[in-house]
Amino acid sequence: MKVLVIGQGGREHALLWKIKQAKKVKSLYSAPGNGGTAGIATNVPISPDDIAGLSKFCESEKIDLSIVGPEIPLSLGIVDIFKEKGLRVFGPTRAAAQLESSKIFTKEIARKENIPTADCEIFDNAEKAKDFIESKKAPLVVKADGLAQGKGVIVAKDKSEALRAVERIMVEKTFGHSGERVIVEECLEGEEASIIVISDGENIVPLASSQDHKRAFDGDKGPNTGGMGAYSPTPLVTDKIFEETVVKIIKPAILGMKERGTPCCGVLYAGIMITQDGPKLLEFNVRFGDPETQAILPRLNSDLLELIEACEVGALKNYSLKWDKRTAVCAVMASGGYPGKYEKGKEISGIEKAALPEDVLVFHAGTKAAGKKILTSGGRVLNVVALGDGIRETADKVYRACKTIKFDGAHYRKDIGRRALNLEVLQ
Repeated sequence: MKVLVIGQGGREHALLWKIKQAKKVKSLYSAPGNGGTAGIATNVPISPDDIAGLSKFCESEKIDLSIVGPEIPLSLGIVDIFKEKGLRVFGPTRAAAQLESSKIFTKEIARKENIPTADCEIFDNAEKAKDFIESKKAPLVVKADGLAQGKGVIVAKDKSEALRAVERIMVEKTFGHSGERVIVEECLEGEEASIIVISDGENIVPLASSQDHKRAFDGDKGPNTGGMGAYSPTPLVTDKIFEETVVKIIKPAILGMKERGTPCCGVLYAGIMITQDGPKLLEFNVRFGDPETQAILPRLNSDLLELIEACEVGALKNYSLKWDKRTAVCAVMASGGYPGKYEKGKEISGIEKAALPEDVLVFHAGTKAAGKKILTSGGRVLNVVALGDGIRETADKVYRACKTIKFDGAHYRKDIGRRALNLEVLQ
């Protein structure tokens, strides 16, 4: 098989790494890929949102299957367009992708299907949103309706911060058209976790649980990012919580989308808050998480390509996966200044040395090759992953590897997994 993975981040590098292990794979392509994917696949200089260019490439190269990594091409309808052309592609249709591309759409589904989630109000007028905020008690959460690279959710500790969030989203248009409408909702208390499933539109196969770390700095300080690290599995998701999430959140959404005539086939990612009243939905995504995927796939002993093909033909009923019992921890090494302004083109050293132990992996994200050199080319630069027995041992391996890698301005959180250990910092 010829397989194309669309995207250029650490998630896509991890997907390529896992798919390369499949016996059926003959050739791997990455569009556009990065400095690391070039080592295991052929990088193709086509942007993920250039759907016409991608479909033309797939037709000319006779690609057997495309796997979509990021959310933007899914929201643009890449799956619909590919299928119209007779091209095999893994991911949801544009209609189903609204579960991620519109937070308001998700709230409407949650209300209809009685999915537990935060109480909220929806606004298309900034002044009305501000008036509502003035009438409520803080903390509050303000969300841009559309896609915002994981940065469109502001947890406001006080009213002034919530008012400022509305101003940024709706008036200053920080997130463009994604901020034409906002959700203002109660701030749920508890622990966040991620549960990702593969769905054929009716049946599901759950992946291992994980926990993302969104804030830029240790102790969950600083602004939200695309994700600064993750670990899997998380002891915060007990068997009871996992089952409740599947029964009360994921399955109702899957069945509700099927009843609408817009089945969700592909990946469904539920971001949940584990509250005193059980799990509640924070958001849905319709693609593999980033960086959750980098922590989950190294633990998967089953064939990912086989799973994807079973999903395509609706054969997920009674499908089961085999897992490595060890823990995986992923730390994101970011450019100086991220998630704000940052410089590119910094030379990276120490990657090969860091990945010498067989249970340590380095997935590239914002990198590019320049001859024999690897340079930074994005905010999140590298994903350093290790497998080990428990959080403490595994995190120690990750941070030893991180110290080996050098580039100007590099920073990373040193407390990934701390909530599982109740430790302030892992050194």
